[in-house]
Amino acid sequence: MKRLLLVPAALAVAGCATFSGDGGFGAVASAVKERTGAEAKWVRSDEDAKTVRARVAELLAQPLTPETASQVALLNNPGLQAAYAELGISEADLVQAGRMTNPHFAYLRTHRGDERKMEWALTFPIIDLLTIPPRSRIEGRRFEETKLAVAARAVAVAMETRGAWIQAVSAEQTARYMEQVKESAGAGAELSRRMASVGNIPRLAQMREQAFYAEAVAQLAQARLASATARERLARLMGLFGEDLAFRLPERLPDLPAQTPEPGDLEATAIAQRYDVQAAKRAAEALAESLGLTRATRFVNALEFGPASTKEDPEPWKRGFEISLEIPIFDWGGARVARAEAIYLQAVHRLAETAIEARSEVREAYSAYRTAYDTAKHYRDEIVPLRKRISDEVLLRYNGMLSSVFELLADSREQVASVIAAIGAQRDFWLAENALQGALNGAPFHGTQRAAIGGARRAAREPAAAGH
Repeated sequence: MKRLLLVPAALAVAGCATFSGDGGFGAVASAVKERTGAEAKWVRSDEDAKTVRARVAELLAQPLTPETASQVALLNNPGLQAAYAELGISEADLVQAGRMTNPHFAYLRTHRGDERKMEWALTFPIIDLLTIPPRSRIEGRRFEETKLAVAARAVAVAMETRGAWIQAVSAEQTARYMEQVKESAGAGAELSRRMASVGNIPRLAQMREQAFYAEAVAQLAQARLASATARERLARLMGLFGEDLAFRLPERLPDLPAQTPEPGDLEATAIAQRYDVQAAKRAAEALAESLGLTRATRFVNALEFGPASTKEDPEPWKRGFEISLEIPIFDWGGARVARAEAIYLQAVHRLAETAIEARSEVREAYSAYRTAYDTAKHYRDEIVPLRKRISDEVLLRYNGMLSSVFELLADSREQVASVIAAIGAQRDFWLAENALQGALNGAPFHGTQRAAIGGARRAAREPAAAGH
């Protein structure tokens, strides 16, 4: 009977592991709110789906801002909802680690003529019971690691959506400008055709105007395609389809800030708050504890104990107990320990790699951010105003009959490159600013971040070509 007291004790320990009310999503939602200012929602019921749908419809009723676009993605992105489900999987592993394996029941019955023999045994895995606390701690660390990974994924989606919004607005702004260029070029081409038909201008000047118009038509088609592509990418990130695709965007990008903030110690900030660094630390800690557990159980891998009874007719039942122990004759657990040590060393080196990459990425992102700001500011304060003054001077000369209409049109053609480059510089700045925020928060370097850094590098290498 004393030995049987082990049964209720084991059941009591196994009953301690339960599921939380929110599946760990509360911590993720708080982290996302802190980093992005937006609300995250895990849709796990029809009621949740209705709430999200109503909120998305409310956000789409107004022209999208980068903040509202990110909010829609955090609520409605299907891939992000799938990532939220990782919390449920990890929590299930945590609860499972806190529960003892089911006992084994064995029953034997034999007979020969009138002779019968019966045996039964109920055994409990003792090692499994004794290792519940360390297993629970290990899975608890992994659950925390999963929370960090899911939060990082959510922040990355928010940052990527913001970058896609910048690309979409910039593409639509460029397409609208190219529409104006095409109309002006068409008017110039028609004027030159009429003047050439009566011999007022050379045939060569007329062909130049016609060529400019043809190029403007082709460039407008490319700008429209780029706008449609950027808009579709934004719609995918926000999880939109059907009637929701009619969402509206503002006509232009936000103005540049008056000045850029002081960076401070960006590397220390990145190491302290990046989710990927924190997740790598948790992974290494969990593996370290797992290695200790592997070493502790290398020799005793399976120990079971429980009551047992036998009976041989016509003798009465004989009661006792049964112990089952795996004898380490061929496998002393050395391979398991070596494997665990290798996995732990792998995690340590990956942690170091993650920290180095975090420092490098934040330095690279800030360099691109500063270059993009200086370039966009140069276009805003120097190149575009200078082009406008040149245009005003050409217009005065035209009004004074000191230049022809075709000199005026030629000056307009030269302005096209400057305006397009200015729009691109403004876009690259906001992409670089978004990339810097992503680097500080541990969001992976996605396409818009690479595009921002690439745009800043191109502007640094070819300032004269960009101005031309």
